[in-house]
Amino acid sequence: MMRLRALAAAAATALAAAVLTACAGLPTSGPVNAGVVISDDGASGDVVFIPKGPVDDATPQQIVEGFIAAGSGPGPGANWATAREFLAPEFRDQWKPSGVTVYSPGQRRIEEISETQFQLTVTPVATVDAAGELLTADSGEIPLDFTLAQQDDGQWRITQAPNGIVLDETRFKTVFNTYSLMYFDSTWTYLVPDDRWFPRVNAATSITQALVNGSPSPWLEGAVSTAFTDDARLALAAVPVDADNVARVSLEEGARGLDQTVLNRMQTQLTRSLATAGIQGVDMVVDAQPLPAETVPWRPTTVDSRPLVRTADAFGFASGSSAGSGTSIEPIAGLSEAMLTVDATDIEVNADRTTAAVRDAAGAVLMVGADDAIATLDRRTGLVAPSIDPFGFVWSVPAASPTAVFAYSETGAQSAIAGAWPGAAWIVAQRVSRDGTRIAAVVRDGSRYALWVAGILRDRDHAPTALGAPKVLATLAGAPTALAWLDAGTLAVLESDDTETVLYTHEIGAFGDALRGPEGATTVAGGLPSGVRVRAADGELYAQRGANWQHLASGIEVLAVQQGSPR
Repeated sequence: MMRLRALAAAAATALAAAVLTACAGLPTSGPVNAGVVISDDGASGDVVFIPKGPVDDATPQQIVEGFIAAGSGPGPGANWATAREFLAPEFRDQWKPSGVTVYSPGQRRIEEISETQFQLTVTPVATVDAAGELLTADSGEIPLDFTLAQQDDGQWRITQAPNGIVLDETRFKTVFNTYSLMYFDSTWTYLVPDDRWFPRVNAATSITQALVNGSPSPWLEGAVSTAFTDDARLALAAVPVDADNVARVSLEEGARGLDQTVLNRMQTQLTRSLATAGIQGVDMVVDAQPLPAETVPWRPTTVDSRPLVRTADAFGFASGSSAGSGTSIEPIAGLSEAMLTVDATDIEVNADRTTAAVRDAAGAVLMVGADDAIATLDRRTGLVAPSIDPFGFVWSVPAASPTAVFAYSETGAQSAIAGAWPGAAWIVAQRVSRDGTRIAAVVRDGSRYALWVAGILRDRDHAPTALGAPKVLATLAGAPTALAWLDAGTLAVLESDDTETVLYTHEIGAFGDALRGPEGATTVAGGLPSGVRVRAADGELYAQRGANWQHLASGIEVLAVQQGSPR
């Protein structure tokens, strides 16, 4: 089975210092036994581990093991009191529980260097920083050094330890969960998720603090908007959740003077962000007095559940099944007629279904409109499949020149995009997100392929001008052929080797997953939860059904990508 691994986001020394207010997994040995209690923050079913402190006359190794395990107990609220019991008094205030290094289960060992020195070695799969952002990693083993000293009472305590928490991936996913901080795009039309990892206990407080007092992840800076400003910070750090599962968010006095539109946008961001933790409502208050606010409408990024396809004599939405009454095509008024005049190999249709970005059989990138307007935009050699954003810009780049990304307006005006894919030697595919705030790419940086994503910077007229620094999501073991957005935060890549085809999906800010795909699959499209579709090189179309694939149709020349649905 083809193995998919995450790409290192930092050197081994940086990984050792990676950070986040968090907790740790229990060791496979040592003196600590953990119990559980139910969380009382409104998220039923979550648990908190209660580790024990050091036992009398514990050996130095047991102290180190116990310290690592103690991170799995009550953390930020208790200031990691149990973990600090394993530290010498003079070191307790110096140690900062400021991060998490996540390692593969079983991939750790502890070695005695001397009576007072021990080294814990782990193979990290990810790190989580102080803001909750996860970075995947595959840099191999990293060492973490501990120094101990015997105290006046004869007990061993740690006098030097790396900052942060260390835990295995299984325990990490038990104690932590991923939550989406919701931001807006620059037009306040779409909600954009920024996934973070926080302890499940008191998740409402962690989410609210990060959204109200924090900022978007660095790679999203400038690409998204937030209604929260210095006039609307938290007056109280804690966010209680009542019996009706409604969170109470106390804001500073300045929030009273904010425009109603701003308050409504704040309410929307809080409501949708806390909903990812199961919170059903939000009350914003100032000095215990409610602020009048309601959520604003936003445009969803869901797509039609039917595959959008081109056959020899039709273009539109396919329905039916090869196992039933056959496949029928429902055309898109205006656009289908225009599309049949083009010898297309790749098609991406905008959300309003009025315009499509097309690569034709000659390799040129075109803009095809429902009014039969067809414009050739880019004739450079070796262009990858184009992508169209919500503002009507068509994105194009040659495979051999990843930094030479151009965006073409509806009038055909060309703009070079600054800061595009630095360090990439080759680009297989790029796709703009359905909200227009991000762009993903499959690139080769040296001898390996990787999945990257970057924020899109735009001017006041919403024209794209540059990309932010890319975030590396994963390395890919096989040869990638196609890329698609499945929803607002999930990407899909088709890749293959000599033995099989794999559909690799990756939620931005989380971990990836691999599923064996139909033999010869070369194109992916569709969405979540409506369904993933893939087309094989022989024109067969398949739909994902759990871990299996259902055959849908034959004779499909192009599986088109949808950039959303009409309002």
